[in-house]
Amino acid sequence: MKYTNAERAEFISRPNRFIANIIIDGREEKAHVPNTGRCKELLIKGAKILVSKSDNPKRKLKYSLLSVYKGDMLVNIDSQNPNRLVYEALAEGRLLGFVPDTICREYNYGDSRIDLMYEDKIHGKGLIEVKGCTLEIEGRAYFPDAPTQRGVKHLRELIAAQKAGWQCHVVFAVQMKGVESFSPNRRTHGEFADVLAEAAAAGVEVLAFDSLVSAHEVVLDKALPVIL
Repeated sequence: MKYTNAERAEFISRPNRFIANIIIDGREEKAHVPNTGRCKELLIKGAKILVSKSDNPKRKLKYSLLSVYKGDMLVNIDSQNPNRLVYEALAEGRLLGFVPDTICREYNYGDSRIDLMYEDKIHGKGLIEVKGCTLEIEGRAYFPDAPTQRGVKHLRELIAAQKAGWQCHVVFAVQMKGVESFSPNRRTHGEFADVLAEAAAAGVEVLAFDSLVSAHEVVLDKALPVIL
């Protein structure tokens, strides 16, 4: 994922989950926050951030928040990025070790819309659910940073699909570099952690990857150890 117009700014406050007050070029502006998670450890007054400027004159907020510096670590918080990053890695053979014959986005299965479906004459049919991860604590990545019943529902759909003969995967795209491992955030949502362990026991492959994040590009990078 490439950005062509990233600019440096400073975070002031977040009056609601969709809007941030920022300072850019010495003036105060409002920016869209493309992430409904809490991000409390990132969006701190005075934090250095990167924003993009829209060329659409009809857009209400011309800036969107892209990434936040947590010390020297740059964390991308664009919640639309993980799906793109995983799709690119799958299409390039970097995710599962092969390039599927067919890849479909937003595939309806059961009562859920799963992020990716693939078909391959050798490896069969598979479903991939993608979760973006921006929470880092003492060098480890965690998901979620807020309770997610939607996430639990999708995991249960993957378990059902796995039992029905699909090959299912859940991929945690950690939107930063510099973490050592990934784990579910049991303290924030114990049910999600329990169902993730249930999914792994049922044969659903649980994967996590860190990302190379710069002002101009985000790329899914190295596999991380997953500690359930």
